[in-house]
Amino acid sequence: MNPKIFIFICVSGLLAAASCSTTRSLAEGEYLLRKNTIQTDDPAFNVSGLSSYIAHKPNSYFLGVNPLLSVYNWSGDGSTPFKRFLRKIGSEPIVYDSTKVEMSVTNIASHLNYIGYYGSEVSSKVDVIKKKAYVTYLIKLGNRYKISDIDYEIPTYGTFQEEFLKDLPNSTVHEGQFLSEEALEKEADRSSAYFRSLGYFGFTKSFYAFEADTLSHDGQAKLHFAIRDYALGDAPSSAKEHKKFTLSEVNISHPEKLKIRPSVLENLNILRPGQLYNEKEVNTNYSRFSSVGVLTGVNINLEPVSEDQVECNISLRNSGLQGFKTNLEASFNSTGLFGISPQLTYYHRNIFHGGEELNLGVKGNFQFRPKSSAYSTEVSVSTTLRFPSFIGLPNRIFKGPNIPHTDITAAFNYQDRPEFRRSVISTAFTYNGRIKQNIFYKFSPIRANLTHMYYMDEDFMMKLLETNPFVYSSYMDHVDLGVGGTLYYTTDASSVPMTPYHYVRLGLDVSGNVVSLFNRWLPTLSEEDPKHTIWDTPYAQYVRADINLGKVFRFGKEDRHAIALHFQTGIAYGYGNSDSAPVEQLFYAGGAMSMRGWQARTLGPGTSQESYGFSIPSQVGEMKIEANVEYRFPLISKLEGALFVDAGNIWDLSNAIDPSAQFKWSTFPAAIALNWGFGARLNLNFLLVRVDMGIRLRDPSRPEGERWVPTKVGYPF
Repeated sequence: MNPKIFIFICVSGLLAAASCSTTRSLAEGEYLLRKNTIQTDDPAFNVSGLSSYIAHKPNSYFLGVNPLLSVYNWSGDGSTPFKRFLRKIGSEPIVYDSTKVEMSVTNIASHLNYIGYYGSEVSSKVDVIKKKAYVTYLIKLGNRYKISDIDYEIPTYGTFQEEFLKDLPNSTVHEGQFLSEEALEKEADRSSAYFRSLGYFGFTKSFYAFEADTLSHDGQAKLHFAIRDYALGDAPSSAKEHKKFTLSEVNISHPEKLKIRPSVLENLNILRPGQLYNEKEVNTNYSRFSSVGVLTGVNINLEPVSEDQVECNISLRNSGLQGFKTNLEASFNSTGLFGISPQLTYYHRNIFHGGEELNLGVKGNFQFRPKSSAYSTEVSVSTTLRFPSFIGLPNRIFKGPNIPHTDITAAFNYQDRPEFRRSVISTAFTYNGRIKQNIFYKFSPIRANLTHMYYMDEDFMMKLLETNPFVYSSYMDHVDLGVGGTLYYTTDASSVPMTPYHYVRLGLDVSGNVVSLFNRWLPTLSEEDPKHTIWDTPYAQYVRADINLGKVFRFGKEDRHAIALHFQTGIAYGYGNSDSAPVEQLFYAGGAMSMRGWQARTLGPGTSQESYGFSIPSQVGEMKIEANVEYRFPLISKLEGALFVDAGNIWDLSNAIDPSAQFKWSTFPAAIALNWGFGARLNLNFLLVRVDMGIRLRDPSRPEGERWVPTKVGYPF
């Protein structure tokens, strides 16, 4: 189907659904809750934080419509299977309920008191227009009091008072700030955690007591800050001194069926008998055990056994040790190219009884275009053995919660296309780890690939030689021996971040330099081609570096709106024993994660129109520069919309035959491709499903003067 016709049908259907009455299913005297509004007597007060305390919320709308409401109305009384199906996929109308509005008034008033607006007055007003209720919450903010003075009442026995005074500079409650229960509770949480890290087992915020005098001075409050010997709600007669605890025993248990070496568990454990109790170290111990894949359940139970000792019992559980995982992906793009990618993986989470995880996988990627010779077949077999340790160093020297892992991988990949058939055997020894909460690293001190070309089409070969001999050399047999790694920093490590954040990702691969030290002893291909070889195959010598920068801003109601910025650049340069970096190390543009107005590998290099004779395009370059900006906004429920603009391209650095593909500052602006587009995101918090449609704005492969193109829709993923 033509993409424009498809879009027209979808939009027409949505508009038709939205035009239907959304109040048709309401009974007499019922009203559809259409909108909530919050108004205060202080324009400077940010009301967005109060919306979560409204217990009565309307259906969500986008541009004033909600087609799912109309779908629900079509279900009528739900008396038939089809009508019940419509009810399931539709959104039930939210009917105005005065009791929930009153509950919301109480919630808002309570929260205002909690954040320091004492005596606030909250009321509600309801306007009914055509069976739709519009609720306005009217707020008259109460008084605020600045803390003028703080006096402390702290136990004087032992070292308790001394330790409190040592921590006092870190207190979050100060003279001059506004008084609020929220601020006092946060300080009690922080301070009690500090004491638990010093050995005070069972010490919680319930021992803190605050009294504020707001009558002495107008607009000011005197605060009495006390730590008591008895908890809130207990009688003073139950008071007893706060004491430090040590660990009496540390026991580790697990099911008998879980065969794991005791030495592995001992290396993970950092808690020892006689050690001073420290909540931070208990949490660290939990994270260390949880980092081992086979240990799917970790529980640390602490029980006092005397006035100053606590027993620690660590119980471990596991789920299925082995099993299979399957995955199937299918794709179709606007060029008529079909694709299917099946995958089957076998896993064992404790293969050598030391928490080692084995993964064996088979994956296929089959693409074809009906009624044409275009096809691509790719089959790979891979294995990964993950050790829950930094091989060469014992786990006990890593004191923090993040235990590094060591991966040993091996893979065989077979590719068959009309232009060539080849295989790639690869292996790597890689360290993976995390530094604190925000820095991740991956380092491969040993990385090797062996590429063998079985067949190359003669016409394709001549095309490469005529247009770009450097790309031709990247397809030849080669041995790739080197080191590589990535370093990633982010301010939010969540799988789907919901806060403003930024990140930096650096990647570096260097190959062939160590091997080049032995050139004098290595044979060459021939006198005409003096490349040094290993097993009669030239080794690759290159450097590849890339950097990704990103920043996400959030704003609007409940921070549901976002502006996402991304910039990427990279270079892959062959030297010494290579004319070019291997093709698998070069860059491409287009597709799901790149220039979304183009299919993957169909853009560039530069202003070049040459696709090097591929039946399925696979255009690559030695350099890439790309940037994009995306605006994300809420639609309905967990469905979000997106508008985006992408700009960038790839280039060659060593191509002396086709100057249009080369990177030059003088021609850089002319080579920039532009596209815009729109899409949808289904945000499930733990998973983000994306669908985007890209539309070309500027195509650098078109003749000069014709590069700004009419609207053409692509849907690459």
